Amino acid sequence: MIRYALECGEEHGFEAWFRSSDDFERQQAAELLACPVCGSHAVTRALMAPAVSTSRKRAEIAATMAAAPAVPEPAAAAAAPVPPPPMPVTLPDPRAAALAEMLRQMRRHVEENAENVGPRFPEEARKIHYGETDARGIYGQASRDEVEALLDEGIEVHALPVLPEDRN
Repeated sequence: MIRYALECGEEHGFEAWFRSSDDFERQQAAELLACPVCGSHAVTRALMAPAVSTSRKRAEIAATMAAAPAVPEPAAAAAAPVPPPPMPVTLPDPRAAALAEMLRQMRRHVEENAENVGPRFPEEARKIHYGETDARGIYGQASRDEVEALLDEGIEVHALPVLPEDRN
């Protein structure tokens, strides 16, 4: 994974992770990248200092740590807590919320109108495709290899969208 500092045409800075440099370039060319502040698709990589760890740098960090004053014990700490530094925040792009709702509706429609066959999905999809069982809507789980094998056989499959709440 690669973390890039990015910048939109309005000079809003933000960061994003990519599988590779090619992955970033592909998403950039397809205008899949958007600024979280203004929604602009004119996103480019910003200048970044490389995070190179050298023996000299490690020695500097060790010297800094050794020269730092000791952290006081909790009982000796000052009575007033130090407030945390302000955290940068942004409002989400309203188009992202609308898209997430459309994906929720699509997924809900599939789940209400199709049979969940779980891990038997590849087997059931083949049975339907080859006429061994009645045609019906199904959904379930399949590995990447199983999906590729189904597609190679001419069996059309689609991934259900992963919703933001699925990641929590």
